[in-house]
Amino acid sequence: MIDQAKVRVLLLESIHPDAVSRLEAEGYQVESVRNALDEVELIERIPGVHLLGIRSKTQVTAKALEAADSLVAIGAFCIGTDQIDLAAASQAGIAVFNAPFSNTRSVVELALAEIIAMTRRLTEKNELMHQGVWDKAAHGSHEVRGRRLGIVGYGNIGTQLSVLAENLGMHVSFYDTADKLALGNAQRCGSLDELLESVDVVTLHVDGRPGNAGFFGAEQFARMRPGAIFLNLSRGIVVDHVALREALTSGHLTGAAVDVFPKEPKGRGDEFVSELRGLPNVILTPHIGGSTEEAQSDIGDFVANKLTHFVQEGNTTLSVNLPSIALPAQSGMSRIIHVHKNMPGVLAQVNSILAEHSVNVEGQLLSTRGEYGYLITDISGSYSEDVLDQLRAMSQTVRLRVLS
Repeated sequence: MIDQAKVRVLLLESIHPDAVSRLEAEGYQVESVRNALDEVELIERIPGVHLLGIRSKTQVTAKALEAADSLVAIGAFCIGTDQIDLAAASQAGIAVFNAPFSNTRSVVELALAEIIAMTRRLTEKNELMHQGVWDKAAHGSHEVRGRRLGIVGYGNIGTQLSVLAENLGMHVSFYDTADKLALGNAQRCGSLDELLESVDVVTLHVDGRPGNAGFFGAEQFARMRPGAIFLNLSRGIVVDHVALREALTSGHLTGAAVDVFPKEPKGRGDEFVSELRGLPNVILTPHIGGSTEEAQSDIGDFVANKLTHFVQEGNTTLSVNLPSIALPAQSGMSRIIHVHKNMPGVLAQVNSILAEHSVNVEGQLLSTRGEYGYLITDISGSYSEDVLDQLRAMSQTVRLRVLS
């Protein structure tokens, strides 16, 4: 059982002050660190920590989780969770939460701004003006209206970008490996090649799972239409930047906008190294797709609330790795959280142990997901430590928590 007043929280990568305030309001001891931590640094800092908050740069590896002797939940204050070893977290009964919707609008607005900037050649015009050169020529500058946008990855961001781009008069095509409903007049492409060969702008919105590493390289750039524009606001590992540079310097692509990189500096002010530096037709941004005050505030509130509810109630709604479950809290009850291997007979065995010790069940909810099950049981009256010992001793038990 965790004493609420002694809950330790470690927040990395300058997580928004709203998250700090929300967690401190519960009486938690919050330590906020500006930069990301590498594996060795995280292993040193994580013992005794109950809640860990990260963004995209900190890698939460299996080794780091082995050193986490008190950790109950991880909050990814961003969309992606590929920086976390989810299998190891599940195996330890550690819940993982993220913010799948909070920064969608910010990423979409940046993508649209970059599409317009490159289509109008604003980066080149801006550079010339700063050099004192007045070039009012319209050559190579276009409206986005009527141009074809190809979206690779039709999830939360891809779909909202689809709708807003269409409102600007663009014709939208998309490709996704999953069966997704087309919004508005968007056209689904049967293959990635079909999309690449038919659009003026290609924008990637895929996740960073290991299978997507090197997903977009020389072959894909070659299939894009001459003069096309390329954007990546998803994950740095999915694009071959050497191939992208070659496609740009050869003139095959007109321009590119890149917000994510295979290797990113740990903190503000650190040197940024990339093959794409120095190219006049490339917009480089430091992973700021979701870095607006509005998005970061929303993310801070959302994830901090998820962590708080998990600590206090055991509810896992929208958990990335554990079964999603929520049982309304009842006053005067003790709550037993049982994370277990998904095997037949677990519920019957738990209830048999409770019945043997005359423990009355007032509310109960079980859900499974893949290899694991998650059981919430509300009990009334007193119970002995022997009850908990027997529940922990079950061969299927992964983790047992008691809330009261």
